[in-house]
Amino acid sequence: MKKLLLVLIATLLLTGCTAVRIDTKSIDNIIGVILEKDNTLYNQVGKGYKYYIPRGVTYTDTIGFNDILYSNGIYYYLYIDAVSYIKKIDINYEVKDDIYYSKIIEENNRTGYLEIEKKDNKYLINFNYNYANITALVDEKDINNVILNATYILSTIKYNDDVISLMLDEDYFINREEQFTDFESKKINKNFLKAPDEELEIEE
Repeated sequence: MKKLLLVLIATLLLTGCTAVRIDTKSIDNIIGVILEKDNTLYNQVGKGYKYYIPRGVTYTDTIGFNDILYSNGIYYYLYIDAVSYIKKIDINYEVKDDIYYSKIIEENNRTGYLEIEKKDNKYLINFNYNYANITALVDEKDINNVILNATYILSTIKYNDDVISLMLDEDYFINREEQFTDFESKKINKNFLKAPDEELEIEE
């Protein structure tokens, strides 16, 4: 028994803690820490793609290639650009110096951008990465938490080439490929239990 206990203690000392610390005060740090890993988690499956929804975020609906997610009074509009993915069309983005935040993202052999623009008393987040886009209209205090969730979602999207290729029918895309950008306030009553997050220690 004592030998088994010693082996267990030694194993814990050698392997250490696997938790990842994220300083959520910095947008750059949030993006850098999460995107540097190739995360294979997923708990949501769509037509030709799958991805991971973090704890506290719930799936509410799908309209074409747009998934609508919800968390703490905020709607996340996720758009899957299946055409750009299958044709490997790169995003051309120029950094904007006159808005709250604007940055080109290049991590894990994937490209994209993040821009945050003030709209009256709210902030419009437009996060593009991995052939997908998340938009959300938020209060300033919620920016970093929304970026944290959006980074997890976008970084975990995995595409099914065979399914997407079968769906590449001209009529299908003419009728269904439209990015959802309606930020009209809505109410949601249901709360679905999602799979637990990977081990994280969030430092505020």
